[in-house]
Amino acid sequence: MIKQINQVFEQHFGKASICVKSPGRVNLIGEHTDYNDGFVLPAAIDLATYFICNQNDVNKFRLYSYNLEEYYETPVDKLAISNKKWANFLLGVIVQFVKAGKKVRGFDCVFGGDLPMGIGMSSSAALETGLAFAINQMGEFGYKKFDLVSFSQKAEHEYAGVQCGIMDQFAVMNGRTNQVIKLDCRSLDYSYHPFEMQDQMLVLVDSGVKRSLDGSEYNVRRQECDAGVSVLQKYNPEIRALRDVTIEMIQIHKKELDTLVYNRCLYVLEENIRVEKACEALDHNDFISFGKQMFDSHEGLKNLYEVSCPELDQLVELAKGVGGVLGSRMMGGGFGGCTINLIKKHAIGCFEENIIEHYKTSGGDSPHIIKINIDEGTHLVSI
Repeated sequence: MIKQINQVFEQHFGKASICVKSPGRVNLIGEHTDYNDGFVLPAAIDLATYFICNQNDVNKFRLYSYNLEEYYETPVDKLAISNKKWANFLLGVIVQFVKAGKKVRGFDCVFGGDLPMGIGMSSSAALETGLAFAINQMGEFGYKKFDLVSFSQKAEHEYAGVQCGIMDQFAVMNGRTNQVIKLDCRSLDYSYHPFEMQDQMLVLVDSGVKRSLDGSEYNVRRQECDAGVSVLQKYNPEIRALRDVTIEMIQIHKKELDTLVYNRCLYVLEENIRVEKACEALDHNDFISFGKQMFDSHEGLKNLYEVSCPELDQLVELAKGVGGVLGSRMMGGGFGGCTINLIKKHAIGCFEENIIEHYKTSGGDSPHIIKINIDEGTHLVSI
């Protein structure tokens, strides 16, 4: 993949200076908790986007998408939101360096890889963090990883119009091989927990339903959570987010909450508890208990937070019907995307056969089944 992308770079721009590998991420558990100051449990994976770059002397940012075969350029002094959607994820990153007072020289960049888009594996975060890492290297700016994570999150807010939490960018940047990250999305304290899959595998199944987080539903969920916080703050002004709320507290004030608002809040509180239980299970190498938290998470996302869809629900039900499947849930913001499944290795064949036999995408095709490994976060690689 790197060789192919480098060949395209040489065809368009000449010789490159650096290559950055920026992985996708999975979130094992802890969905929609990040923007509520809660806990998440993501990990970087071995599918990635690669950035091959070099500074130029033409005072332009010249960008080429290997996978889409599309080109975009802009003068360095005329940065603005583009009508080309993929370019905005990158332009937004450049803007953050400029806002921080850095003079970013024109550069050429060809990016692409094997990371699927739009199925909940944070392809957008991989774009943002990968380019932020590359700019930091080329400019020798000396920013720490956390600074680059912050730049990447702000780029998505300002140029992609998605008010995302920080989990995706953080996980993509800070992943470690065979470890998951428990991230406190308020303090950004984090700890690593072992995920040594001796007898298990992680398998994603793409529902074929493409999702888009720049739609209204994502922001509506944030507003509903904020509405719950506003009611509860009347009784405790120290409450800043759902992180500060207990299940007992919302049950006491249930009648004062709109039914939807109550359900959204209850889901978030229960999901935070599931993250804690999941980490405890991993520390004891208890994948059975871990898988139960995954199943329970999907039920909450389906019935309380209402961000699943019939296709994702069907895939989870099919997974439950296979012996050796320890856990299954929808992954990502919802409304499409993929499921993540924790499966005993001996059951992989039966799982794939069951899915292929009983599930078809809207186009009548068999779903894309993706086996993944937990891998290193964004880093330099040899061209």
